Amino acid sequence: MSLPAEQNWLVLHHLITDLNKKGYKIPEGINPEMGLIRSTVSSYKRDPSHPDLINGLANAEMSLNTIQGTLLTIAEQEGDDYVDHWLDLLKQVMRGKEVFEYSDSRSQFIVNSPPGLTTGRITLKVPLAEERVHEIAEWNGLIIEFDDDVTIELHGDKPDLQAGLKEMGSFFLEQQ
Repeated sequence: MSLPAEQNWLVLHHLITDLNKKGYKIPEGINPEMGLIRSTVSSYKRDPSHPDLINGLANAEMSLNTIQGTLLTIAEQEGDDYVDHWLDLLKQVMRGKEVFEYSDSRSQFIVNSPPGLTTGRITLKVPLAEERVHEIAEWNGLIIEFDDDVTIELHGDKPDLQAGLKEMGSFFLEQQ
């Protein structure tokens, strides 16, 4: 489910993209602010009960309103129909309608990694035999964890991890 702030962000993101394609200069600071707003909204979704995140979301919504005003002022140069199109999308968002699909962040962070060890993650295109990975890990003194058939986490001292990853590099050549 998408939050209204996410949908508002998406409409403004699409408006920025469209204005850029049309050759309009977007004021400095808007793109970095949009990035911060997206991070704030994503953080809020992870823990909507945290007071700091609730306040952060409120600030993000105020920033979105400011950015909206700036972008619509630029959009006026394209004419009334153009502005009306974007205002219509923003009105739909205010009514709770999902106008655009909000893609979740694909970044995944390694949780509970062993302290004092360097961690690496490999994602393969096709599953491979676990025995080969176990041999390389054992030979290099690495701890391995299989997240799924194609994602492997490796933990160890940095030189050992680098050597193990270098050896596993051949797996990528075999997948082609």
